[in-house]
Amino acid sequence: MAGMVTEAGSRPWKSLIQALLVVSLSFPHLSSAYRPGDIVAMSKMGQYHSSRTTWHDVIGKHCPIFAVNREVLIPIAKPVGYTGTDPYKIKFQVGSEKFLIHWLLVINRKSSEVPMIDVNLRYSGGDLLGVTAQVVDMPLSYLNTHPEIRKQFWDPQHWPKHVLVRYTWKEQSEIDVSSGFYVLFGSALTFSFVLSIYVLQSSREKLARFVRETVVESSSNVGEFGKVE
Repeated sequence: MAGMVTEAGSRPWKSLIQALLVVSLSFPHLSSAYRPGDIVAMSKMGQYHSSRTTWHDVIGKHCPIFAVNREVLIPIAKPVGYTGTDPYKIKFQVGSEKFLIHWLLVINRKSSEVPMIDVNLRYSGGDLLGVTAQVVDMPLSYLNTHPEIRKQFWDPQHWPKHVLVRYTWKEQSEIDVSSGFYVLFGSALTFSFVLSIYVLQSSREKLARFVRETVVESSSNVGEFGKVE
């Protein structure tokens, strides 16, 4: 009997643990957060005339590194049918969130300077919040250090071209009161539901034990009355 009571008493705790496990698994966001130094996946598409390439992944050494400011040279392959007179544009998708960087004019942009893509990324904690980018002139300090970049970029026979991409990260403290309230309310509601299940199951076990003890006591009393008669 004692073994049965112990087993019955442990059931509510097992149910509570299982329910809490389900609740914890309902927040996958925590496991998908970035950490400083993680590679942030990126893909690229190009357009020349009315012809576009498909999306293809950018290799890791050219991708953003989470929370790390840096510069990389991204190769630009020669577009199919390129004549040297029309502009060539590229656009990017950044992160698993697929933040879109719209078309950036990098070749034949009506400027005598070598282009550079200036990418600004906003983050909070382990979350990538947004990405913006623009094409600017490559700094003279970089061109003076790497004069071959200018020469190769303007050489019509030299492909691929290389475009400098500068990744700048800015930490942003986001306090979204409404979203925070909904998350807090949802968590409290879920916890209340789990606690209610635990209390209900525990009460059922106590009620069942009370009924069994009452029945046993009643049977004993009946037996004693029978002996007295």
